[in-house]
Amino acid sequence: MAEKKPGKKIWTGKPPKRGEQERRLSIKNETKGKSNARYELTRWGVTVFLSIIIAVLLYPGLLSKPKQYKLGDIAQRDIKASHEFLIEDTTLTEKNRIKAVKEAPPVYDFDPSGSNAINRIKEAFATARRSLASLEKDQEISPKGVSSSQPAKPGDTQETFSKEKFYEILEIPPDDTLFQKLEKSTFPVEVENLVIRLLAPVLRKGIVLNKKEILGHATHGLVLHNILNDREIMVADASRFFDLTEAKRFIRQKWEKTNRPLLPPELKQVGLTLALALLKPNVTFNKRETELRKDAARKSVRPVYFKVKKGEMIVREGEPIREEHLLKLAEEYKFLNKDKFLGHIPAMAVLVGFLLFSFYLVTTPTTLQTMGKKRDLLFQALILIVFFLIAMAANFIASEIARGFPFVTSRALIFAIPIASGPMLVSLFQGIRIAAGFSVLLSVLTALVLGGQVEFFVYFLIGSLLAAHGMRECRERGVFIKTGLKVGLINMVLAIAIETLHGFFYTVEPLVASATAFFGGILVAVITTGSVPLIEMAFGYTTDIKLLELASLDQPLLRQLMVQAPGTYHHSVIVSQMVEASAKAVGANPLLAKVAAYYHDIGKMKKPLYFIENQINGQNKHEKLAPSMSSLILISHVKDGVEMAMKHKLGQPIIDIIRQHHGTSLITYFYEKAKEQAEHRSDKAPQIKEEDFRYPGPKPQTKEAGLVMLADAVQAASKTLVDPTPARIQGLVQRIINRIFSDGQLDECELTLKDLHQIAKSFNKTLSGIFHQRIEYPEPMPKAPGGRKAANGNTDQMAAGDSRNQRSGNKTKNGESLRRLGLS
Repeated sequence: MAEKKPGKKIWTGKPPKRGEQERRLSIKNETKGKSNARYELTRWGVTVFLSIIIAVLLYPGLLSKPKQYKLGDIAQRDIKASHEFLIEDTTLTEKNRIKAVKEAPPVYDFDPSGSNAINRIKEAFATARRSLASLEKDQEISPKGVSSSQPAKPGDTQETFSKEKFYEILEIPPDDTLFQKLEKSTFPVEVENLVIRLLAPVLRKGIVLNKKEILGHATHGLVLHNILNDREIMVADASRFFDLTEAKRFIRQKWEKTNRPLLPPELKQVGLTLALALLKPNVTFNKRETELRKDAARKSVRPVYFKVKKGEMIVREGEPIREEHLLKLAEEYKFLNKDKFLGHIPAMAVLVGFLLFSFYLVTTPTTLQTMGKKRDLLFQALILIVFFLIAMAANFIASEIARGFPFVTSRALIFAIPIASGPMLVSLFQGIRIAAGFSVLLSVLTALVLGGQVEFFVYFLIGSLLAAHGMRECRERGVFIKTGLKVGLINMVLAIAIETLHGFFYTVEPLVASATAFFGGILVAVITTGSVPLIEMAFGYTTDIKLLELASLDQPLLRQLMVQAPGTYHHSVIVSQMVEASAKAVGANPLLAKVAAYYHDIGKMKKPLYFIENQINGQNKHEKLAPSMSSLILISHVKDGVEMAMKHKLGQPIIDIIRQHHGTSLITYFYEKAKEQAEHRSDKAPQIKEEDFRYPGPKPQTKEAGLVMLADAVQAASKTLVDPTPARIQGLVQRIINRIFSDGQLDECELTLKDLHQIAKSFNKTLSGIFHQRIEYPEPMPKAPGGRKAANGNTDQMAAGDSRNQRSGNKTKNGESLRRLGLS
């Protein structure tokens, strides 16, 4: 807790003025917009170019015209299928169609009006009873309101409600005897209910005219079609229906079991007779609809095809052309027909284009610096095309070898294709995240070359991801060989599994496949090892291997720095120790940060004595120069360092950090000195511009560049501490980081506030170790000329006057001056 509390003060400094903030933001957004537009234009151009090239290469019949054969001709050469296609099996197709027609269920219409017979019974009986009641009422009351004593005459009921009307409602032929019995008993409700109870269960199940006929038709069920609401249901068991005989038998049996004590036998017989009369079929066969559906079932049967795989032999040289050959050749020539060129190539280009777009969508970086690097896109395009061509060439060579050696299949030889080298190189130069997406992309395209076989997609994808993973921390060239061996071993297991899936477990194929797969892993290591130096030179990439070489203190440039500017060399070594420790804490690249710190001040070798750490005997050359000239000399060391780094080919990342390690910071001491001299002059001096005393930039764009800037300033300022106790070191680190942060120098790099806190803690630890307290020996220490004795027994290399001249004019809140900022 004691360490965190001071660290939070880092971000309490005053922000830049509002106008300055808006100006910086506007320039930054404008620059970012232009860079993004250029990047998008390049990316779309690369996508279109690659899509067209790959689509053309995947079209097999572009350069050759196939020979047209006739039945009985002799094949002049071996002809293999250039793609996978299907041939219709007409015999099996016709067999399936006949089966579909037989299994098509017949359609029977269901007339729900049969079910409405119950409603008609209720209506007929109710109407008859109302008519009788109305007639009796008319007989009792005369037209003048006097009761009539004359009895009803026979036939009066028929005048109001005739038997024809009764039977019309019931929709059955008239029966005089039956009607008279019902009329005499005044159409009792008991008879009505009896008829309903007898008919209801029969009508619900359905009545057919001929049950044997329906059982013969509906061997696989039938479709029951309701003719009123047009709904259909599937009936699996046609025996559920009654025919007329079964229906009458069922009604009689139910009638015999009916117990109606209040109903006379005569009326009970009337109920049975009426129920039997109302029986009629309500399920009928629909021949027309059945034929239509059988025809539809026949047409719905899809043709049966047998597959001809890519690379399968269609006809061999010298073999007579048979009917089956003509069918296969016809399908093959359809694909190779030049007329399909305008259709196949654009379609394939669209598919490949979307595949590339998906890859860029997932792997596109978001930082301005990375998006501006078109070389990354060009590198990916080159690797993709090269290994795509390798896959095509290897596929052709494997086919030719398999022709000469019958015991070896082309599939077994394909396992040796070193596709994993592509993602391995991408991972080494651009990181595993981009390499993972590139692995999927290249594996899909390789599988297309091999006929779209899924097992090869899985095979190359696993090998590619394993190879990319092996490059995460590549610090020596032996890692290439180790990764290649791992890929080879995994490939062996995958090859055996794939051959086993194809049924070759008890043959020699798995042995051949595993041998070629392991050889493919060795090829991966060899190709990667030989390609890395070429790619480094062609694209200017800097790998960890090269960084380790540059980190050697025996490098000529570092030895030259040690001799010509020993103070700067010592300063660079300490800065490298500081950034290496802090880079681990914030997730940056410790090796890149360390090596960049070694070389960040190599430009000081041009004029070493103009920098305080290299001055001896207290001689300060800036005392005889104008402030503007001094600032130009200090600023020039950045430009000189970039030129020297380019000359010695240190790599773009190190060159960028050299260019950015001062950002656009202000050389405060000489700026204040120039303003002070201008105020004391009597003549009209030109106006002092702050821009003339600022480094040209750009500001740090990466974490590593930001770390070098912070460590450079903190280490230079730490040499001004008289008594470097841990508390004073901590305060100094806080002030320096706060000043750089408040000046906006870290706006364009990826360092967060949490990172700054971790950096401060790391700097405190490193500097405390460097300035640890030593035992002060009793014997007196002589003073160096022009110097003063430091608390640790060492002499300061600056004279008193020099020290005063080198102090910064930008003071912190507690009043302490930060010395030599801008001169380090």
